[in-house]
Amino acid sequence: MTETILQNKNRIIILLLTTVHSRFDTRIFVKEAQTLAMYYKSNQVMLMVADGMGSIENLSGSGTISIYDIGLISKKRWKRILFSPIRVLFAINKIKPAIVHFHDPELILLGVFLKVIGYRVIYDIHEDVPEDILTKKWIPAYLRKVISWVLKLIEDIAVRKFDSIITATPYIKNRFKRINRHTVNINNYPRVEEFENSVIWHNKKNEVCYVGLISELRGIREVVRAMELTRNVKLNLAGKFTEKDIEIEVKSYHGWKNVDELGFISREQVKNIFKNSMAGIVTFLPAPNHGDSQPNKIFEYMSTGIPVIASNFPLWREIVEDANCGICVDPLNPKEIADAITWIVNNPEQAEQMGKNGRKAIKGKYNWKLEEEKLLEIYKELLR
Repeated sequence: MTETILQNKNRIIILLLTTVHSRFDTRIFVKEAQTLAMYYKSNQVMLMVADGMGSIENLSGSGTISIYDIGLISKKRWKRILFSPIRVLFAINKIKPAIVHFHDPELILLGVFLKVIGYRVIYDIHEDVPEDILTKKWIPAYLRKVISWVLKLIEDIAVRKFDSIITATPYIKNRFKRINRHTVNINNYPRVEEFENSVIWHNKKNEVCYVGLISELRGIREVVRAMELTRNVKLNLAGKFTEKDIEIEVKSYHGWKNVDELGFISREQVKNIFKNSMAGIVTFLPAPNHGDSQPNKIFEYMSTGIPVIASNFPLWREIVEDANCGICVDPLNPKEIADAITWIVNNPEQAEQMGKNGRKAIKGKYNWKLEEEKLLEIYKELLR
């Protein structure tokens, strides 16, 4: 695939890189890659992945995007972390992109090396990694604080080298701005047009939804227990369980009979779930990285015009209550979650107005159009 691209020596290659995320990740592909492809139509936007699903040249859709698959390194985490940077380096030296825009903290040392040998490098930080490490079950509890401290030290030193730092939340931006002045926050706001005209309220059913990764820390226990306390309401559950033991446990709850497990679904299928649902649930548990995050799903629920049932973290409460687009609850309390679901189902007119309020807030404030201008400014500066 790359041989065809490289035949045109005047063509600039912009490379977005991930060895962890899905090739069609919402932030990386749907928002950033498509934005860049639409703006730099005469050049080449390439997304490098490591999923073993094969490469695609000139993927159909907006602009010109190619997917370069370096192959699945390993399903074992330690092998991926150890060997993927080597394979990525060989591929990058073959492609010779003008900019390398990487998204995974495990590639940070590779990013520093690429910068040293002359590449322009952007580090896109989705979450506060040192804080996130403190919640990782696969790391022994007695090692988490040590590993967190080491990773923070590495990040603080490495980010000084990069041409630009992109963060997904203002909280993360505040940490890195003092280290690298070329730090820009680009929020995970949705594309307004993606869910345009998707809500016809009288067609909705007594259903609520959760879309995303499913885990203990994302509150699946409490949500399923809440479904036991509701009457004649179904939960559309879309996504993959990340912990087998939690999956087995929650499927044994009485509330599971009110759950429609859908697994991993396409963006089009997500739209259909939103059309049927009266509310979207995002009740993450209190944990490092959660209170200061801005989950994409909050804004997608708002964008599609359905009320949000969200954790009562101060930042989330500010977003939801300022827009009057949902209900904030204690994520550890299944009864509060159930009461919120019941209220929305029993008060369709007020719920519909909440949905309209959320949609209005997306159009005026929380939309990707405002964020993509920041992304393009970074690239204009680096390619100048």
